[in-house]
Amino acid sequence: MTIQSPADFAGRHITVAGLGVSGVPAARALAGLGARVTVVNSSDGERERAQAAELEELGATVRLGDGDTLPEGTELVVTTPGWKPASPLFAAAGKAGVEVWGDVELAWRLRGPDAAPWLAVTGTNGKTTTVRMLASILEAAGLRTAAVGNIGVPLVDVVLGEGQPDGASYDVLAVELSSYQLHWAPSVRAHSAAVLNLAPDHLDWHGSMAAYAADKGRIYEGNTVACVYNAADPATEELVRAADVEEGCRAIGFTLGTPGPSQVGVVEGILVDRAFVENRQQQAQELAEVSDVTPAAPHNIANALAAAALARAFGVAPAAVRDGLRAFHPDAHRIQHVAELGGIAYVDDSKATNTHAAEASLAAYEHIVWIAGGLAKGATFDELVQKSAARLRGVVLVGADRALIREALARHAPDVPVVDLDRTDTGAMSEAVREAARLAEPGDTVLLAPACASMDMFVNYNKRGEAFADAVGELTARDH
Repeated sequence: MTIQSPADFAGRHITVAGLGVSGVPAARALAGLGARVTVVNSSDGERERAQAAELEELGATVRLGDGDTLPEGTELVVTTPGWKPASPLFAAAGKAGVEVWGDVELAWRLRGPDAAPWLAVTGTNGKTTTVRMLASILEAAGLRTAAVGNIGVPLVDVVLGEGQPDGASYDVLAVELSSYQLHWAPSVRAHSAAVLNLAPDHLDWHGSMAAYAADKGRIYEGNTVACVYNAADPATEELVRAADVEEGCRAIGFTLGTPGPSQVGVVEGILVDRAFVENRQQQAQELAEVSDVTPAAPHNIANALAAAALARAFGVAPAAVRDGLRAFHPDAHRIQHVAELGGIAYVDDSKATNTHAAEASLAAYEHIVWIAGGLAKGATFDELVQKSAARLRGVVLVGADRALIREALARHAPDVPVVDLDRTDTGAMSEAVREAARLAEPGDTVLLAPACASMDMFVNYNKRGEAFADAVGELTARDH
C-alpha cells in the first residue's frame, strides 16, 4: 500500500493488531485520518472492553477474543510491539500480500516535512536511562525536546500532536526503541543512533540471537551523522559496519577507558570527547566529571557517554552535557539507594530483569549480599555467577526459577552462603530482606538485582522494587 502523506490513509481498510499503550493511540490516529479501522485483540477483559468502547465511538470496529484472523479487505496491518512475528495474523497478511507496520513505523510515516529529527537509542539494557539523560542534556542546551517511544509516550501521539504546550514544535526527539519496535520499522531513519549493548534477551520472540541483533541493528540504517557503539561490546560495532548509512555518517565509540580518536571516554575521572573536536588525533574536550553522573556506577557512566555522544552529534555544547547530566535523576528501581542501616547499604535494582543487567549492577559494589530470582525466561546463570563470585558475601534466592541460580552458585561459588526461600508469594520479599541483613556486615551492600522477570510473584518490576523498599523500611523500624 502506497502512503505518501497522512491524507492517503482516508478510506483505507487498516487492521490494528492489539490494544494497550500503543494500539489505542494508533487506532485513534488512523480513525482521525479517515481510515476504516478494525482492531483485533486476543484477550477480552474489562479493560479491553473499555478501550473498545472508546474506539467504537470514533468509528472503529473492534474484535475482542480473536487475534488470529485477518479481517476481510485489510490493506495494511499496524501492530503493537508485543505481537510475535510468527503470529497467525501476520502469516495471513503475508499470504495476502499485506504489509505489516509497527506503531513506530506508522509514526515515522506520519511525520511532516519539517518534523523534528530523531536521536535514537536501543540496546538490551540502559535504554530508558540513556534516553532520559539525553533529553536532559538537550534541554540544558535550550532545545525543545522530549523523551519518547518505548519510554512510555507513544510516538504517534507526539508526531500528530501540537508538540509543546505552547503550540511550538520540537527541535529534536530523544527516542527509545525496543527490538520489537525496530523489527516492524523498516523506514525509520534517525539523525544519529546508539546501540548500548547486546546480550541474549527476548529470544522466544525473535527466534535467535542473530535475529535479535539484526533487529537492534536496524536503528543504524540511514543514519546521517553518527552511529554510536559500545567499544567494549564488539557486536555493536559489527552492527555499525553492516548498516547502510548516509555518506559522511561516522562511527563513534564510547568506552570507560581512555578514548581513541572518534571516541568518547573517561580520563582521570573526566568524561572527554575525542570525536566531535577539531583535531581528534591530538585534542580532547572535557564534557563532565564522573561525579556529575548519578549513580556513578560503571554501566551508568557508559549510559552517560552514549547520551553525550548523541548530543554532541547534534551539535550540543560541552557545558550543556555537564549541566544535563547534573540535572538528571534516574527512575526508581534502577540501582536506587534505599537506605543505610548499621553501615549496610540497601540498593534496589529491580529493573535488572536479565543476567546482563544484573552483571552490571553487581559490578558496581565490592561486597554484596545478593537477592535474586524470579522468572528466568530461558536464561542461564553460570557466566553471571562466575564473574560476580568474588564480590558475594551471601545470596538470598526467591521466585519460581531460583533453583537455576542455586545450581550455578553450587558450581562456581560453593563457599558463598545461600538462603533458598521456598515461596513465591509477595510476602517473601520481607523474609528475603531480613535474611540478607543477617548475612551482611558493615560495609556490605544488600542488592536486589534479580536477573529475572518479576511476574511469578509481582505484577511488574516496579511492585517488586516497592516491596523491597517496604521491607527495608520494616527492618529500619524494627532495629531502631
